[in-house]
Amino acid sequence: MTAQMHVPFLLTRAGAVSALTIAAVGGTLLAPGTAPEAHAITSHANRALEVAASKKGSPYRFGAVGPHRFDCSGLTQYSYKKAGKKLPRTAQQQYNRTRHVSASQRKRGDLVFFHSGGYVYHVGIYAGRGRIWHSPKTGDVVRLAKIWTRGVSYGRVR
Repeated sequence: MTAQMHVPFLLTRAGAVSALTIAAVGGTLLAPGTAPEAHAITSHANRALEVAASKKGSPYRFGAVGPHRFDCSGLTQYSYKKAGKKLPRTAQQQYNRTRHVSASQRKRGDLVFFHSGGYVYHVGIYAGRGRIWHSPKTGDVVRLAKIWTRGVSYGRVR
């Protein structure tokens, strides 16, 4: 039985508030009418997302890979390493290593790549609702931000 099939049972058995709380916190259940990106995500993607969020406020430093300072690809590499997955060092190398998915197939924990021409210049971890965890630039800190352009693509870590 899928997680989706358990929702009606949970709604009657545990109450609507409890079921929706479980869905929001666990990230593995779907309430009717939720967006496709709310689907259950793999444990490594979920863990990487948690690690990135735990680094909120850490300063940006070019070339830094953590644990206290990060550049964009250093944050994604560090987060996935803590989740048990290896990623290469740069945003372009990470783009080349992931399985590309469409925006309609994106899930929380996927990598979001920002392009200029044929070059990937920035990467973050998709947090849902059009937002990413990322380490933006010199003078800034790791933070949650809205995706600011349509010039992005998505990659799933295998």
